[in-house]
Amino acid sequence: MQAEALLLNRNSHPKLSGERPSAEIMEFIYQAALRAPDHGAIRPWRFIEFTGTGRERLGELFHKGLMVRQPDADDAKQNKIRLMTLRAPVIIAVIAKVDAKHPKVPVLEQVLSAGAAAQNAMLAAHAKGLGAIWRTGDVAFDSVVDQGLGLEPEDQVVGYLYLGQIEGRNKPLPEYKTEDYVECWS
Repeated sequence: MQAEALLLNRNSHPKLSGERPSAEIMEFIYQAALRAPDHGAIRPWRFIEFTGTGRERLGELFHKGLMVRQPDADDAKQNKIRLMTLRAPVIIAVIAKVDAKHPKVPVLEQVLSAGAAAQNAMLAAHAKGLGAIWRTGDVAFDSVVDQGLGLEPEDQVVGYLYLGQIEGRNKPLPEYKTEDYVECWS
């Protein structure tokens, strides 16, 4: 896929299916993620890949976090959170591996770098013909989930990338007017 088409046609895909992409494709996705901007070459990223029954274990961890946040959650909400990790054959947790005491690279830059790694991974998936969606929600900001993932207290989940074969049609992409978002100083 040409870079121009890739950048202008990337779209989030909530309906994903199929098997885990090949090892070669997953390596390409991770290598693209590792090319994210990285002030100080500190590589402030960590990725956890969930496939097969690992997705179910992640769903149980999400459920555990829900029950701490909302102990009175009804059965429908509990089932929904358990099953949300089965929406794609691969989920990648993108984590900002933060060094809060780094002398030159502020925490915000480290988190933004992890976000850039997530975006690179999504673009790489799209380049290989896969669909992807970046999800956050309560589970991305939950200390119970963070602990279950083995995060250090200063680490932050940037998001969960769901990857797989696209089901259904591509949704139409909105048209944006550049002048609504760009201010030029001359």
